[in-house]
Amino acid sequence: MLTRKQYDLLLFIHERLQNSGVSPSFDEMKDALELKSKSGIHRLITGLEERGFLRRLPHRARALEVIKLPENTSPEELPVRNRRVESIRRQELGTRKSMLRGSGNSVQLQLYGRIAAGTPIEALRDQSMLVEVPVTLLGKGDHYALEVDGDSMVEAGILDGDTVIIERTETAVNGDIVVALVEHEEVTLKRFIKNAGQIELEPANAKYRTQVYGPDQVDVQGRLVGLLRKY
Repeated sequence: MLTRKQYDLLLFIHERLQNSGVSPSFDEMKDALELKSKSGIHRLITGLEERGFLRRLPHRARALEVIKLPENTSPEELPVRNRRVESIRRQELGTRKSMLRGSGNSVQLQLYGRIAAGTPIEALRDQSMLVEVPVTLLGKGDHYALEVDGDSMVEAGILDGDTVIIERTETAVNGDIVVALVEHEEVTLKRFIKNAGQIELEPANAKYRTQVYGPDQVDVQGRLVGLLRKY
């Protein structure tokens, strides 16, 4: 599933290519989506590229090719574009019991939706689904589950469609795989590295680049403690 901003950007690029044959500039994309900087556009394009919606053509400036458009996706089905939504959800999650008793040696965790293992997306959307988890995967503290979307953590053994078990925490040490809230609006699963006062969110796939942020741009929301996979 695409985020609202990814959806809006993809359609903007598609319509511009259809009308003029030339993809819009980064400044035009930034203005169209009402973003403050072009770094947000870079992340959105990377996310669309990883999901197979866009292709960057080499050795050509402003060269983007739309590979496909979302199927059966209307704006009403997409996340609301509102920066306060994630903040409100975080407050709700901090006060809500996330673990229910399952059968035998298992518990049920709330499954909060899909999280990108390729680029940040809005996550923690659906608080109605549950997933049964062996108690041996859990330590002390509060936990929740997320479904992985993307392939940027495959070299860490985390595949598209896996369910990751997250211990809720706001701190991390170098090397932890974390759920990180980026710039107060989007969430990603990456390896956490703090280096010279900067925060590096490192993928585990050579195809993708490490993204570097200032310390005030990243909030840790949880740490990976387990993984479930269906065959």
